[in-house]
Amino acid sequence: EVVVDFERLDEHAAAFQGYDVGFCCLGTTRAKAGAAGFIRVDRDYVAQAAELARAGGCKHFVLQSSQGANEHSSFLYLRVKGEVEKLVQDVGFDRCTILRPAVLLCARQESRPAEWVARQFFGLVARVFPTAYSVPVKTVARAMVACVLKPGKGKVEVLENKAIHELGKE
Repeated sequence: EVVVDFERLDEHAAAFQGYDVGFCCLGTTRAKAGAAGFIRVDRDYVAQAAELARAGGCKHFVLQSSQGANEHSSFLYLRVKGEVEKLVQDVGFDRCTILRPAVLLCARQESRPAEWVARQFFGLVARVFPTAYSVPVKTVARAMVACVLKPGKGKVEVLENKAIHELGKE
């Protein structure tokens, strides 16, 4: 484990050397970091980490994004996720896999009341429509590993929520 200062990521380029595969699940919330902080973490830090990984020899980059990501969205969250997807693709990895999960089902240590209510609701909905609106974080993690172990379907592969569920079962 290597701890890096994302504000000075260039100084940590050695931490990104010598890996064939890179996984990125970095993100924050607008409520926690403010709009500028959210953009810095979810777009700028991720794009810079991808560039350092590629320069360090990474051939396959796996990015956790979000369902509905769209660089042209009027919603900040979805726009930033779409922008970072494009930036990561433009880095030029041999292979890039982007996962777009729906609502992540997980236990959090920090209090997010609105998210807690949403998780409870989507947890119930998942019993009827298990792949439509949510996905357990363990399933996303399994899918991220599984996509590395399987041959790719092109240079860039985007996996939506249902595909994440399917791949996460393997």
